[in-house]
Amino acid sequence: MKKFDIPSYYRSSIIGRIKEIRQKKDPRKKDFSPTVLDYGVVRFHIARHFGFCFGVENAIEISYKAIEENPNKRIFLLSQMIHNPDVNDDLQKRGIRFIMDTLGKQFIEWDEINADDIIIIPAFGTTLEILDILKKKGVSTKKYDTTCPFVTRVWKRADQLGKQKKTIIIHGKYKHEETRATYSYSKKNAPSLIIKDMEEAVTLSEFILGNRDLPDFENIFKGKYSPDFNPKTDLDKIGVINQTTMLATETQAISNFLKEIMEIKFGAKNGKDHMADTRDTLCYATNENQDSTYGLLKTQADLAIVVGGYNSSNTSHLVELCEEKLPTYFICNSEEIKTATKINHFDFENKKLFSTSNYLPEKDIVDVILTSGASCPDTVVENVLKKILTYFPKAKSTEEVLTKLELIE
Repeated sequence: MKKFDIPSYYRSSIIGRIKEIRQKKDPRKKDFSPTVLDYGVVRFHIARHFGFCFGVENAIEISYKAIEENPNKRIFLLSQMIHNPDVNDDLQKRGIRFIMDTLGKQFIEWDEINADDIIIIPAFGTTLEILDILKKKGVSTKKYDTTCPFVTRVWKRADQLGKQKKTIIIHGKYKHEETRATYSYSKKNAPSLIIKDMEEAVTLSEFILGNRDLPDFENIFKGKYSPDFNPKTDLDKIGVINQTTMLATETQAISNFLKEIMEIKFGAKNGKDHMADTRDTLCYATNENQDSTYGLLKTQADLAIVVGGYNSSNTSHLVELCEEKLPTYFICNSEEIKTATKINHFDFENKKLFSTSNYLPEKDIVDVILTSGASCPDTVVENVLKKILTYFPKAKSTEEVLTKLELIE
């Protein structure tokens, strides 16, 4: 795996050491059980995989290189580089300006951009329409295009499906930058439709089987399908691709479900002709983080802390998984941990910040699950761990704990 040149303040000596220990023991990444840091009075159960993925580190390296290489030019990001406030704030402090927010609302009008400006494309990629605007302005985007390779892989698969005359079903959040970009590419060559979850997949199946009136289609999926989409003919042959940060298990479940629907409509022998196998579009990093969370949840713990940007899709899915089993606190950094008895945390579903008291139980040994999203720096996770430790004055030293871990591993 390539080593990226990213600012050292995103690295963590503690987290880095833990990851090195696990890598030596499990180089093929087959063991998804957590790492246990036993401080005596408190135990941290650390996910096997978390933090910056390949795509994020690639994007960060390119962004800081753009700053270094263009000291006398205006530098713009199309939107947030990744969904992490610490990274985005640091880029803005270094002079990078965002052209729009994550939902596409313009901060800077296109008329203000000229051919001499440096434009960075974020890790989520961007739409063909925006690329066309920049091309007409004479702006070169190739050098500082940080689009994740796993996102472009999804686009290539969409292109293949289009050439196979299949309609593309995108499992994603309609307003998410990556989904907007993927939709832009897919609708170029094939009828395309965005669905957000299994519930919408079930609704879609009613149209596929002819059990629902076609006029309802426009109302239910308004704004989520390509121009000239004809549900009467365009749902006979389909393939499912996804926003790479969605739950991989949900994407696969949707794909399996729609495959069954096609077999019901066209017969088991003909089902393969009407449903493409698109498992190869799932992102390895998202899969590993999610599998590691399942591994974490086999642990008996008192609470879970999930760290990441509040608009991070992949982080929110880790939160959802943890919430099914135990009290879970979604925080962006250690500043949300106010005291030993008070923590501020984000409700992703309702988009609100809440405050909870007595989140740390009063018991001899407290077990804390700790993980983060793919866009969260290891230093942020380290600071959370250190902050929690300040409320346990009798805890062993981190050096003692890590040394013991190295001997065990």
